[in-house]
Amino acid sequence: MAKSKGRTRAKRIAGLLAAAGFVAVLASPFLLAGLAMTGERQTYEQAMAWQSERYDTSFYDAFAKSDYTVEGPDGYELHVELLENPEPTGRYVILSHGYTDNRIGSLKYVRMYLRLGYGCIIYDLRGHGGNEPTFTTYGIRESEDLLALVADTRARYPELVQLGLHGESLGAATTVTALGGSPEIDFAVADCPFADIEGVLRKGYRDAGVPGFLVDVANAGAKLRYGYALFDARPIDALDANTVPVLFVHGSDDELIVPENSARMAERTAGSSKLWLVDGAGHAESVLVDPEGYEATLRDFLAGL
Repeated sequence: MAKSKGRTRAKRIAGLLAAAGFVAVLASPFLLAGLAMTGERQTYEQAMAWQSERYDTSFYDAFAKSDYTVEGPDGYELHVELLENPEPTGRYVILSHGYTDNRIGSLKYVRMYLRLGYGCIIYDLRGHGGNEPTFTTYGIRESEDLLALVADTRARYPELVQLGLHGESLGAATTVTALGGSPEIDFAVADCPFADIEGVLRKGYRDAGVPGFLVDVANAGAKLRYGYALFDARPIDALDANTVPVLFVHGSDDELIVPENSARMAERTAGSSKLWLVDGAGHAESVLVDPEGYEATLRDFLAGL
């Protein structure tokens, strides 16, 4: 009798473990998709602390600022801030930050644009900063938001004579993807963008020693859970008919998004492009490693417009 009870209990445990394993297999695509698309976001305070450790951010408080909101095409509300140039010229640039960051992360580029005569529009990408929490689509929905912001900027500032876009990492991918929508802009700067998120994820999984097939599992889970496949995030495809001049900037030592991504896109765009590789810079570090060279390169690029 005792042996029979023991066998019954063992079968129950085995059954529970099998069921748990089955549930884990079913859930893994959704879990992996969640990890890829809902990373923990920084607060404004965390972002400012990170920036302030690396350069002087005291200029931020001294400038006149205007806060407002802009609706994306689906009614999603974006929090936006204008940093007014003390000497208005009618030139503006919209800056897009990286994944898990917020608009404070764009401050590292603001001072040089102000010196070059631009008013700076910084904003929180969908799901970041002061916006409602939501998942990222690596430039797909985000580029639609950016196109809405471009249209709003032209309507809001009638004195505008020149408008450009500048993005970092996810913000750069968003900027490049937006070019596929033929925005009414004069230039774009893409700092460490990815050509396609699939390549970035496969490299990341490989570097971490994670089986590569799990990238495909995450891709399937993203489509099922969020309605957007990860592999559909391909900014490079937006460049085939692009005529907007683009400056690509990439750190030579970027191991997260390798410089080849920018090189491929600089070659792919139908319009004019310039590629500047910054020696010794890692991911999103170019302006910190060589701020003088960055401003000089940007000045030359803008002068050539």
